[in-house]
Amino acid sequence: MKVAVDRNRCEGYGFCEERAPEMFRLDEDGELEVLSESAPEDKKDAVRRAVRSCPVAALLLDES
Repeated sequence: MKVAVDRNRCEGYGFCEERAPEMFRLDEDGELEVLSESAPEDKKDAVRRAVRSCPVAALLLDES
């Protein structure tokens, strides 16, 4: 599973960080950082919840 952010869509709401703080972080400027492009097995459910929670669909998930 890989995750990426579409920076043109991201508005910095931070719902992803709330749901998967090991994977996402908003920096001091409100820009989203993806802390790891590949989610470990034990974090996959949290990443899926984070992706679904984004109100502007800025997170891209590849489960192949």
